[in-house]
Amino acid sequence: MDILISGGSGFLGSAFSRELMERHRAQNKALHITWLTRDSSQKHPTDISMMTYDELAKTDKNFDVILNLAGAGIADSRWSDERKEQLLASRVKPTESILAFVERSSTKPRLLVSGSAIGWYGTQGDKPLTESSDYESDFSHRLCDDWEQLGLEATKYGVPVAIVRTGIVIHPDGGMLGKLLTPFKMGVGGQLGDGKQIMSWISREDWVGAAIFIIEKHLADYGNTQITADNSLKTLNDTPALVYNLTAPNPVTNHTFTKELGSWLHRPTFFTLPEFLLKLMFVEMSTLLIDGQKVLPQALQDAGYTFKQPTFKQALEEQKS
Repeated sequence: MDILISGGSGFLGSAFSRELMERHRAQNKALHITWLTRDSSQKHPTDISMMTYDELAKTDKNFDVILNLAGAGIADSRWSDERKEQLLASRVKPTESILAFVERSSTKPRLLVSGSAIGWYGTQGDKPLTESSDYESDFSHRLCDDWEQLGLEATKYGVPVAIVRTGIVIHPDGGMLGKLLTPFKMGVGGQLGDGKQIMSWISREDWVGAAIFIIEKHLADYGNTQITADNSLKTLNDTPALVYNLTAPNPVTNHTFTKELGSWLHRPTFFTLPEFLLKLMFVEMSTLLIDGQKVLPQALQDAGYTFKQPTFKQALEEQKS
């Protein structure tokens, strides 16, 4: 298998690459991974190739699968107008480069896995949300939807697409948990607002496992056959496009999240950041912290994926570096 990954050196892409290489070595199967990058001097494992976006525009190389994960972190800074433009551009520009490559390739990829987030559903409180649920329009939804609609254009060239809407990914190496470790270890961690908001999370191990599962299932079962499953998306031709929620089957309240994290670190969790202060500090972005989402992985489980860490407690206690 030849696979191209945008965002390959990141929190998810690097873990995905390691696990995929381990599995292929164990099964004695050929694998070649290429990370798509803007900086050719970027550090990378010796058994992974690097390709710049300029090189992608000229290459005649073929890839079986493209995994598109590039995009600036939505929670890394406040949502000023300039920041919103940066968030969109960081997703659109890499995807446009990939689509241009797909269009001119004589041998098309067999699958594009295109990143997204559960922010696509917008703010809906504790309402259970599956892949067939509707959305509430807000900035998070519009950002995710623009990214998804662009990725779906690959179906115009006969390339099947799998959209992966990712929840809060749990691992101490990065993401939300990585940012929380220092204050919690110092004993100043605590719940956000009233703590009742639902947090839809997934362990990094399960995110990687689910992504590999989706790729293997699509390559083995779907091909270029029209799909009418509940998680199929409408396209202009018979090329299949499906969406998957990459979240664990047991979302938790922020209160439970806080208490479990404190217990895992053996630290108190007495503090609370009140809602008014969160709104003052983060303005529009505070919705990510205050308003919950109960997003469930129905399509993933219907397809046969079994979670290794279905509970938040397991995700903390069974961490793999």
